[in-house]
Amino acid sequence: MSKKKKLRIAIQGIATSFHEVAAMTYFHEPIETVECLSFHALCESLKSGKSDYAVMAIENSIAGSILPNYFLLQEYHFSIIGEVYLPIHMHLLALPGVKLSDIKNIESHPMAIRQCSDYLHRLNGIDIRESDDTALSAQHVKEKNLRNTAAIANEHAAKKFGLEILEKRIETHKKNFTRFLILTKRANGNADSNKASLSFEVANEVGSLADALIIFKNCQLNLSKIQSIPIIGKPSEYSIHIDVEWKKRKYYDDAIKLVLRQVKNLNILGEYKKGKIEYK
Repeated sequence: MSKKKKLRIAIQGIATSFHEVAAMTYFHEPIETVECLSFHALCESLKSGKSDYAVMAIENSIAGSILPNYFLLQEYHFSIIGEVYLPIHMHLLALPGVKLSDIKNIESHPMAIRQCSDYLHRLNGIDIRESDDTALSAQHVKEKNLRNTAAIANEHAAKKFGLEILEKRIETHKKNFTRFLILTKRANGNADSNKASLSFEVANEVGSLADALIIFKNCQLNLSKIQSIPIIGKPSEYSIHIDVEWKKRKYYDDAIKLVLRQVKNLNILGEYKKGKIEYK
């Protein structure tokens, strides 16, 4: 009997990164992660068929929306089939025996640095450096034997690379989470869906956006997210990205029929089951 082939999941970063944790949280079966050091490389992996799905961070409760990823969603036209809200705990990691007073440099992914800004601002005489990934920063400290450098990463990275935690939970707010989208090239539809991500354009006129949004209210849909993205080459024009949630599918179907008459270039980026936020 042939062994079941593992799903290939593209992640931004390397093993033990938050993206890998999110992937393992969503897929309830053994997976093979495809490591990508940029979100563009992640999208190319999915597009080329090197991966079956991709996990992409889209917003953090401290650092906010990851705007470049909205542009990637527009460019690649992938389908969103799910989401994961992952609690994010940031730790300051260093080689065994190193003290905080020995640290001259701290490195991590830009989003991780933003999430720990309050802690980092209290430090004096330390250079903050951006890297491609939290786990990659931990690996860098280990492999280069950097006794004057600490990395901001998670507990999984500390264990894998044999680093000690100098400071625990240095994120600015303890109820910190990142929302990850699960992407695929082709979606088959989800009968259990109760949330959708949409994008559209409206006329650059007074009240045009309000007229579109009131449709969702009148159809009893909850508007849980709204983000405007500039349209390249069209000054003062924007693509509007929204997330809507519903209790009855009919409410959503009715809203789509009505909003089609009100907006331009309506794009259904995905219909999926709403993720749960569980703080730990």
